[in-house]
Amino acid sequence: MYSILVVDDEPNYLVVLSELLKDEGFEVFTAPGGIEGLKIMDDVDLDVVITDMQMPEMDGVQFLKRAKGKFADLPVIVITAFAEVDKAVEAMKAGAYNYLAKPFSNDELIITLNKAANHYSLIRENTRLRSEIKGKTGFSGMVGKNPKMLEVYQLIEKVSPTHASVLITGESGTGKELVAKAIHMNSPRESESFIAVNCAALSENLLESELFGHEKGAFTGAVAMRKGRFELADRGTIFLDEVGEIPLSLQSKLLRVLQEKTFERVGGGKTIEVDVRIISASNKDLREEVASGRFREDLFYRLNVIPVILPALRERMDDMHLLADFFVAKYQGELGKPDLTISQDALKLLMKLPWEGNIRELENTIERAAILCSNNVIEAEDVQPDDLHSDQNSFLDQSLDLMGVIPEGTGLNDVLYAVERKMLLQALDDTDYVQARAAEKLGITKSLLQYKMKKYRIKKKKQ
Repeated sequence: MYSILVVDDEPNYLVVLSELLKDEGFEVFTAPGGIEGLKIMDDVDLDVVITDMQMPEMDGVQFLKRAKGKFADLPVIVITAFAEVDKAVEAMKAGAYNYLAKPFSNDELIITLNKAANHYSLIRENTRLRSEIKGKTGFSGMVGKNPKMLEVYQLIEKVSPTHASVLITGESGTGKELVAKAIHMNSPRESESFIAVNCAALSENLLESELFGHEKGAFTGAVAMRKGRFELADRGTIFLDEVGEIPLSLQSKLLRVLQEKTFERVGGGKTIEVDVRIISASNKDLREEVASGRFREDLFYRLNVIPVILPALRERMDDMHLLADFFVAKYQGELGKPDLTISQDALKLLMKLPWEGNIRELENTIERAAILCSNNVIEAEDVQPDDLHSDQNSFLDQSLDLMGVIPEGTGLNDVLYAVERKMLLQALDDTDYVQARAAEKLGITKSLLQYKMKKYRIKKKKQ
């Protein structure tokens, strides 16, 4: 539903025009002059403004300039008398979207309004979400040739042209929003809005307002009417991330949008119709949530028309080289390091790590390594997490009484230095200083062994 402001000093004309536009499905606000119109613009999330040219106190051009100063992209349509062509030209130069000369037909007005509103919707979409450019082929940001990922790509291709609801499941960090964007960008709704909402990031009251909007005065702090995400996504796609976190009290309202495509803003009684495709995601098992009574069964089945299951990174380690190269290339550009590379030893270590945070954790690791590495080469020590051997340490804590052999008063750094250097020397001695074998014995990479040898000033065995 588009929101229209009509500014005109003739009360009868305001009434007639307002009723006409309401009959056409618009939400209409009226003002008897420019000053009042500017106040409404501060209080209401508008899509188009219509203003008469001849008004006391502030004429149409003056109002237009003030309006564009507040909201530069908001389309303003100026209504002029047939003899006011010069004024119309001045209005167009000042930024008017279009002008209509009296007398004009109702059809001409409605067509012009819809074009203006659609134009503004695209501008807001570009400003809000189109920071990434879709590639000509493939799915932007999605990398991998693992069989499980190929199944995901095939499913995206099949479901994208439809209007079916999609539920994406997978562990945190597996790329659920990338899948949602890929479905949207390959769908008939591509040119419309893609609106993402993190349902876990907001309290119940804020989430309701975020999803469905609110009227002015609906609650403390609601100083203006604001459209919710469902209205902004009209004719496009809304992505509900962590949908399992939506409280039961809001689930019925979400179910209504799915079934009837209608809702009311918080604090309002007007029913609003929307045409929105819903893609949702969860790292929870929603079937378990249904069984426990925390999620509505009817809502689950409405959301889960097409299930997409994303594999964890540990299930697709054959994609590690592709993913690592992708992120290295990304940070070559972002960090201004065109010569940035990653060593084979670093890649081997990446293959051994558990990656509980999946692709997101991998990207964060490579970004950190890209910033901190020396000579623009990411080595194994750059990607090794601090808690790599936490499980082994836990076992040692339980089975080894170190305090019985450490002299009282010895500092922690001295102990760590002595133990690590002694283990390095022992491994090198046991393997006749063959570094690859010593590194394997210690459970580290060769490059990390060489790094530690330099750290502890351990020289290669003389031949």
